[in-house]
Amino acid sequence: MAKAICRGIKRKGLIKYSQVYVSSPYIKNLDVWKELGANVSTDNSVVAKEADIIFLAVKPHILGGALKELQESPNASMIRNKLFISILAGITVNNLEEMLSKFEGSRVVRVMPNTPMLIGKGCTVYCPGTNCTAQDLNLVKSILEVTGMCQLLPEHMINAVGAVSASGPAFAYIFIEALSDGGVRMGLHRDMATRFAAQTVMGAAQMVLDTNKHMGTLKDEVCSAGGQTIAGIHAMERCAVRGAIMDAVEAAALKAAELGECSKKKPQ
Repeated sequence: MAKAICRGIKRKGLIKYSQVYVSSPYIKNLDVWKELGANVSTDNSVVAKEADIIFLAVKPHILGGALKELQESPNASMIRNKLFISILAGITVNNLEEMLSKFEGSRVVRVMPNTPMLIGKGCTVYCPGTNCTAQDLNLVKSILEVTGMCQLLPEHMINAVGAVSASGPAFAYIFIEALSDGGVRMGLHRDMATRFAAQTVMGAAQMVLDTNKHMGTLKDEVCSAGGQTIAGIHAMERCAVRGAIMDAVEAAALKAAELGECSKKKPQ
């Protein structure tokens, strides 16, 4: 996710890789960043000291240990007046502000992005912490809006949006793959079936955005009486495809809340 965000911003010319600082405990994870021209380190405190805007892009259960490492580092006193942007599932603004309270002047923005940011087609939501300024929010918006759609939302909606937009691409890929599989089953070559399936889903999505019509109306416009499309819809309804997708969104949202609870446990 960090790569998608950075590449999306770089693609729009807002930054150069020479301005980016990246840390990871594993050298191998830094190879791609080094090749791009970013500054790399295995010491999180180096990044926190040098960068003005710090993206927290670790697994939720690792965050406590990573921040404890920052607090105990020789650079801790130099980590002041930083804007922290969290892309961690489930971790609330209150949790983040409590964890970062030892760093003087720290501000927090919670962001829920998705991987299509990489190609400028992202769908991102964000909400500010209590100490954020209008300038902070304008900066965050300017970063996010160049990578696609972005919207300020109240925090209680973040987990639900994450289940739809952050997890949604994976659900959509499964649907596209299944559509392609169906084409292969009926005699199309794989590359042709995949291109047709992906283009069809992309076109259908754009119809929803551009026409503002309800999805049921758009579906009905494709379904002629006694035709092939309604036969396919009938097969999907018999297999409870609609319910399965709703269950997937629910499971993802509940998992985000669970990850947030796990993050509150003190690191050993």
